[in-house]
Amino acid sequence: MNTQTLEQMKQLRLHGMIRAFNSSLSPQSVDYTNDELIAYLIQSEWDDRQNRKVERLTKTARFRYNAVMENIDYNHDRNIDKNQIQRFATCDFVTQKDNILITGSTGAGKSYMASAIGHQACSLGFKTMYFNTSKLFTMLKTSKADGSYLKQVNKIEKQDLLILDDFGLKGLDNINRHSLMEIIEDRHGKKSTIIASQLPVEAWHEIIGEQTIADAILDRLVHTAHRIDIKGESMRKKLKNK
Repeated sequence: MNTQTLEQMKQLRLHGMIRAFNSSLSPQSVDYTNDELIAYLIQSEWDDRQNRKVERLTKTARFRYNAVMENIDYNHDRNIDKNQIQRFATCDFVTQKDNILITGSTGAGKSYMASAIGHQACSLGFKTMYFNTSKLFTMLKTSKADGSYLKQVNKIEKQDLLILDDFGLKGLDNINRHSLMEIIEDRHGKKSTIIASQLPVEAWHEIIGEQTIADAILDRLVHTAHRIDIKGESMRKKLKNK
């Protein structure tokens, strides 16, 4: 009976239920009632599927850092509102299609914070993608050459959360400018975007270039966005000096 049941579970790919069922056969296991055993098996399968979903979402996102919200440094000189960050941990901003703009000097922890929020989004089941902005533009240019551009842009559009890191390290050329416009336009009011940059938001207009397009992009990004401006000494320097 047990062997047949396990084989049926395997065919149905009920991996969490299989582990729970085997555990229930152990002499040291809890003496479950029938109702308790059914609840235990179903809960175990549910947990297993949720964990595998989070693992899949996190792997697909391709984060720069294995970052967690709990490790964000709230030292008073960093100008970070802990209450604001903790509200981001609920990912209500994703549900509400809001954007987050994170600025600060080199090594301030912008990428880590963006990645931590992204990891949290994955843990709550939101589809997320992380990109170094320069590498994203390189990929999109290549995709135009090989005919996969629309596929890549559509994939980005479908993400609940898009993270663009290291934005503004160099000015945008015409191709990248229009690609950014297309991405932001597709996501405006529909999906959330996090942008991390060394430059203050006030300097982004010049980085984007071409006033009309820059105005259009920033109008969709900035005016209703949550903003974080990290201050203080480079975190890399602090860690090196410890």
